[in-house]
Amino acid sequence: MFNKIYKQVFFKGLGVVMALFFAFAVSAQTKDDKYFSINKNLSVFNNVLRELNTYYVDTLDYEKLVGTGIYHMLSSLDPYTIYMPEEMNDDIKMMTSGEYAGIGALIMQKDGNTVISEPYEDMPAQKNDLRAGDIILEVDGVSTKGKTNAQVSEMLKGKNGTEVVIKIDRPNTKRPITKKFLRENIVFNPIIYYTVLDGNVGYLMLSDFTDKAALETKNAITDMIEKSKITSLVIDIRSNLGGIVDEAVAIMGYFVPKGTPIVFTKGRSKEADRIYRTPSEPIFPDMKIAVLVSRSSASASEILAGAMQDLDRGIVVGERTFGKGLVQSIRPVGYGGHVKITLAKYYTPSGRCVQALDYSHRNEDGSVGRVPDSLLTAFKTTNGRTVYDGGGVLPDTVTSDTRKMNVAYYIYAQNHYFDYATLYAQNNQKIESPENFKLTDKEFDDFVSYLLNEKKFTYTTQTETYYSQLIELAKLEGLDETAKEEFEALKVKLVPDVEKNIRDNRKEIEELLSVEIIRRYYYQKGPVRYMLKDDNELKVALELLKNEAKYNRILNKQ
Repeated sequence: MFNKIYKQVFFKGLGVVMALFFAFAVSAQTKDDKYFSINKNLSVFNNVLRELNTYYVDTLDYEKLVGTGIYHMLSSLDPYTIYMPEEMNDDIKMMTSGEYAGIGALIMQKDGNTVISEPYEDMPAQKNDLRAGDIILEVDGVSTKGKTNAQVSEMLKGKNGTEVVIKIDRPNTKRPITKKFLRENIVFNPIIYYTVLDGNVGYLMLSDFTDKAALETKNAITDMIEKSKITSLVIDIRSNLGGIVDEAVAIMGYFVPKGTPIVFTKGRSKEADRIYRTPSEPIFPDMKIAVLVSRSSASASEILAGAMQDLDRGIVVGERTFGKGLVQSIRPVGYGGHVKITLAKYYTPSGRCVQALDYSHRNEDGSVGRVPDSLLTAFKTTNGRTVYDGGGVLPDTVTSDTRKMNVAYYIYAQNHYFDYATLYAQNNQKIESPENFKLTDKEFDDFVSYLLNEKKFTYTTQTETYYSQLIELAKLEGLDETAKEEFEALKVKLVPDVEKNIRDNRKEIEELLSVEIIRRYYYQKGPVRYMLKDDNELKVALELLKNEAKYNRILNKQ
């Protein structure tokens, strides 16, 4: 009996040892296979490059050639994993800190020219009377003709305190104008605008999560408390594309107890696995909160909105968010270059991931699909509400944008609002405050005349484009004559009556034109102030914040 038991234990133990040995062998083999594959492909790449260098018929641009290879390699992964060469170091600084040295203005390409699209308030461009609509002809004596936005942007940047000479062509001026001034460190405040609404409700618009987002948010809230005794707060992160995770965590820390888990990340490496907890005791523990989101709210914005929802700390109002649940890290790769790598997925306090697109399982044509509803998983908030993963953050109160892609969009796409606002600003020294500004009937009629007579504005709808394709297909199948009368009748319906469509859509056109005009006088804050007066999401948020019973019912408070 003893021998039998001994043999069982012995062979069972031997089996465990053999199983472990086999597992280690497979693991080692898998690891060796991985490194063999890496080395093999690197060797092939080097050999191809060497053969091209020796035998290719034309002179090679090696940086462009290898850069193209890196670009295509990374593009097969996800859109956030990118290579950033040395010349993009200023962009990296801008993304993380909101700082760079330059003139403080946005530029764009228009009709083959580099045009100032928006000077920032109290920054060198604006202080030295560079205006939206000015065409940049030269920077420090170097022509901008044929150069891209990125190239001109690099020309405008430089060390803090260095002189820059810019030659511009301003519409309706007889000769070019030369501006000479000093570059400065440009620091953007992530709080575009804050104010107090309806007595005791604070409002702030947070544009991004750079390294000063939490501090500036605290300063704005504190200022509104000291001056107006606010008891409720609207945090507007619509169209906020995200930024630094720690900043979103720090902002949540103003409202929830110290050490509260806000987000955790999971990746292939242990380095990527981390729990982010609030770093300090709450400063505003009793503040009622509404967070405004849109379909363009992404990444750190979704961390903030998702945590507010999961912890039942505030209500979320607006559209379903973008659905970016991926975390990136910027790592140096030598010679001044960096690679921004997606290294993990993030999960909100309830355990859900908001990532909407599955980049790891592409379709045969290379396209990426959304996570289907059938695969969504339910999670519970602190107070027992049900929330779901896989498709962004679904607000507690959902609103929708009912605007259609009508003539107002085509006017915008052809830059006619921008051009008219340039002329308007030249002819009007000042305007009413953004809250009180309104185009007169005469001014709107002038704009319509400008479109139809001066710009000869016309447009082709997407429906017309598809109609043309339908006709071509009908010809191939011999149906063009059979259904000729029907096709002709449909064509009449599709060709737009331009002036009628403009006047029928006056409200939306007037809104977009007013925003562009106001921007010329009140810069970045102006359009926000103008849009808030008829902001549907804000109205919903204010109503809920004022109605404590509704507010508590949404959060499932007993």
